[in-house]
Amino acid sequence: MFEAQSRIGPYVLLGQLGGGGMGDVYLGRSRGGRLVAVKAVRPHLARDPEFRRRFSAEVEAARKVGGFYTAPVVDADTAAAVPWLATAYVPGPSLQEAVDAYGPLPDGAVAALGAGLAEGLAAIHACGLVHRDLKPGNVILAEDGPRIIDFGIARALDAETRLTAHGVIGTPAFMSPEQAQGGEAGPASDVFALAGLLAHVVTGRRPFGSGTTYEVLQRVVHEAPDLTGVPASLAELLLPCLAKEPVRRPTAARLLDRFAALAESYDAEERRNPDRITTMIVQRGALAATLVLPGESESGSGSESGSADGNARRALLSEVVAAVGALYARRAGEDRTVPVVLPPLPGALAGVPVRAPALTPAPALTLAGQDQCRGQCRGQRAPLDDHRGDP
Repeated sequence: MFEAQSRIGPYVLLGQLGGGGMGDVYLGRSRGGRLVAVKAVRPHLARDPEFRRRFSAEVEAARKVGGFYTAPVVDADTAAAVPWLATAYVPGPSLQEAVDAYGPLPDGAVAALGAGLAEGLAAIHACGLVHRDLKPGNVILAEDGPRIIDFGIARALDAETRLTAHGVIGTPAFMSPEQAQGGEAGPASDVFALAGLLAHVVTGRRPFGSGTTYEVLQRVVHEAPDLTGVPASLAELLLPCLAKEPVRRPTAARLLDRFAALAESYDAEERRNPDRITTMIVQRGALAATLVLPGESESGSGSESGSADGNARRALLSEVVAAVGALYARRAGEDRTVPVVLPPLPGALAGVPVRAPALTPAPALTLAGQDQCRGQCRGQRAPLDDHRGDP
């Protein structure tokens, strides 16, 4: 259970971000002020030597993943009593949150999203990893594009779920046919999930409908996807990705070329996220900014939320966020900006000092050489899986 100011490794825990079958995820802060997402493994898994072996191997592979569309692994301790790993924290809403709040995304924004996610998957696959659970909740919308999170770790759970019949790795609505039938997930499985994800965010509906897990998985395995409402140009790219046989699906690298071409057919304005989602992204960055540097509240002498100090800090933060929002959301050739309304600051955060140099979101980990080559691992190159029979 989470307790304020408790620690995992060198990180002070600031709050819980979520949880799943493998463990709980916390927002942590390093001694230098960097924000990270820390995933702690559940105790029953930590007691399993085979799980630890797989987890350690997956973490080592995940450390090599580069690219600008992933949240990189920055630290881990697989030998700790409770194994954990930390990834760069990306301040922004999940894709699922954005769709739930404001509905489907515009066609051009979805094309650009597809290109970014295909590039992220290509980088993951090039390092010999498979995500296995790509879904809107595992995509974070950041200022400079989407980020894929929770990649490469699900495999450590794979054997356990097979042996104990606890379920299969993945989310039914975005699971591939081979996963639904208990088979091995490969890069082509992630491509299938990506297509389902994009169909969902452009229509607001899942391509294999809703219902019980059994009903959805039966449709995934045996029925054609429902792409009603998907623009024809996008549907043309998604259909091959949703082929029942993995060998008939294109690779992520091939998809990147196709989505990049589709995105270029829209102008810059059409490729942008809607203003309301831009506002969500800026707001999350603003709240993250209040947590970047440790302050008096850690030693128990923090200010009260209603103090003059707290009000002054909040006023300063509001001014900076408004300026950041204006710069970020300004449209080319126009003097129009997105209004940014800073949400109420939780009382627990009001005592954290906000200093001018720390008023931007914690930067993402700088990748070696700022590598922009798609599908390239940090410090090495690896051939992309061609899925055999790539159309």
